Order: sequence, then C-alpha cells, then structure tokens
Amino acid sequence: MVESFVRNVMKFNVVSINSSSTVSDAAKMMKDASIGCVIITENNTAVGILTERDLVRKIIALQKPLSTSVKDIMSTPLVMIDPDESLWELAEMMKQKQIHKVPVVENGKLVGIVTATDLTRICSLGSGSEMSRICTEIIARMQKI
Repeated sequence: MVESFVRNVMKFNVVSINSSSTVSDAAKMMKDASIGCVIITENNTAVGILTERDLVRKIIALQKPLSTSVKDIMSTPLVMIDPDESLWELAEMMKQKQIHKVPVVENGKLVGIVTATDLTRICSLGSGSEMSRICTEIIARMQKI
C-alpha cells in the first residue's frame, strides 16, 4: 500500500551546514553524501536550502568564486512541511512552488526531508490495479481544477 503521509516517506538523515560556510564546503558535503542539497542553518535553525540547481545558476553560470558564502546564494525563505501532512498536499506544494526538495519540520525542529525522487519511488511501489486507481483519482482531481 502506498503510504499517505510525509512522515512515512521522508528521509531522516538531513545534511545541514552553517550559513557562514562556503559554497565549496557545501559542494564537498553534497558530493561526499551523494545528495542534491544541503539545509542552511543559523543558530541551529533551518533558514535556507542550497541545491545543485542553485550551484549551477548562481555560482557556475555567473562565474562566482567557490569561496562565496552559502548565505549569499541559498534559496530562502525555506519552504517546509509538517510530517503529518498528506503526500497529496506535499505534491501540490511542490508543484505550486516549483520545487523538488522540501524539508520536514515538526515543532520548529528539522526532522527530515522529502524529494521529488522520494515521491516517484513511492508511486512506483503500488500494484498495477492500485496505481490505476491512484492515477484515476489524480486525473479526476486535476479535472476539477
């Protein structure tokens, strides 16, 4: 059965870096952990996100130095979701905000992250008949929009 809540699909291992760190530091962390983003923190609070897309658009394409502070190029304000929200709400948020990675925050504390890849993986787990039912429901909802 496809899980229907964020907490059931989120990854609990969230890599974060202090806002005073450099782009080079963040890129090395991302490479070493084989991930596509890091969460930027200040005083142990999540304040932004740095993605591979940010690195391409804000550093490489503009030929900025790797010594640039992550605070200068992070995406902010941070779009977050509660772990008890539905996957449907998460997918809607990602679509509307045009984002692919969403940190999960519970009681003000960063507890996980969900990516578009995670949603795709979950959608592909269902049986053929279950996927057919889900697709039919999605199409019906889209027709109401």
